[in-house]
Amino acid sequence: MIIWHHLVFYGPMWDVVQPLVPGLTSWLFNYGRMAVQVFLVVGGFLAASSLAPQGAAAFSQPGRLIFRRYLRLGQPCLVALAVTVLVAALVRPWFDHPSVPDAPALWQLLAHVFMLQDVLGLEALSAGIWYVAIDLQLFAMSVLVFSATRQLRCRWPGAPAPLGSLGLGVILLLAVLSLLFFNAEEELDMTGLYFFGYYALGMLAYWASTAVKANTGSGRRWLLVIAVLGAAALALDFRGRLVVALVTAFVLVGLQQRVWTALAMTWLPRRQLGLLGKMSYSIFLIHFSVGLLVNALVSHFWPTQLLANAIGLLTAFALSLLAGAALYWGVESRRALQSRVLKCRNVV
Repeated sequence: MIIWHHLVFYGPMWDVVQPLVPGLTSWLFNYGRMAVQVFLVVGGFLAASSLAPQGAAAFSQPGRLIFRRYLRLGQPCLVALAVTVLVAALVRPWFDHPSVPDAPALWQLLAHVFMLQDVLGLEALSAGIWYVAIDLQLFAMSVLVFSATRQLRCRWPGAPAPLGSLGLGVILLLAVLSLLFFNAEEELDMTGLYFFGYYALGMLAYWASTAVKANTGSGRRWLLVIAVLGAAALALDFRGRLVVALVTAFVLVGLQQRVWTALAMTWLPRRQLGLLGKMSYSIFLIHFSVGLLVNALVSHFWPTQLLANAIGLLTAFALSLLAGAALYWGVESRRALQSRVLKCRNVV
């Protein structure tokens, strides 16, 4: 969905095809970007499962954990950015279009290395690269919350039980502030505070699903918290992206239950979806440069031919998947394998 949203948003191919499908153009332009809310909720769900499956920190060395996350996100991201810079340099002399990034300065490249380009107000070198920086911020915020609250618990071991769930309370407080206030301030959209509410919905969905599977009374309470929080935020400011996030959170809870999992597995192509899911981050990173190159070639040789531009769009989509697979197998999966080997050595 994000690939098609960016094909509509960037490049002249869709401008040629647009009169044929004006309704689809409007839908992809306005609603295709809402797939990002699915990324955020699923990201929060997975973060809770690894950082605090029982609601308290299940990790040590928070700084090292955040740095590992940076490497996990950054290595394939920087490779994809390098490809984008090279493609932009290749097409810039003969493809005059606003979607072509300007030649980057050294300080702009450094800002991308540290994922600070949006915070510093610099032009991004690729579409969607802002999300990588936000993902790192959200993960780091969660790590620091659980680490800080664990330190408080260790400092006062005889404290009453509520202090033991302080991490959950802080996460919930940040979610409330984000959904009710920060998410309404557009100038904050380069910070994790703007998006933390969606991320926290995924965390709440994880804790709800584990409680429901364990058949404890807290499962219903978690679901009620998600519903009340979402209803309050929608009543204050109705946002379609929040509806998508809430639906995603409840679907994640449902899919953790055996009956729904068994039903889904009877008709879903598990191997194909599993492989596509593994490669999805690499596909997300590399698709802009692929679309840029295909747009440049098609607009140069067939600037007004409808069929050529329609085929070009389909080609850009297919090549994005193939390029993402190459980035995954060549960079991302190797990085993941190295991390697992290092983790095993540390355990030994």
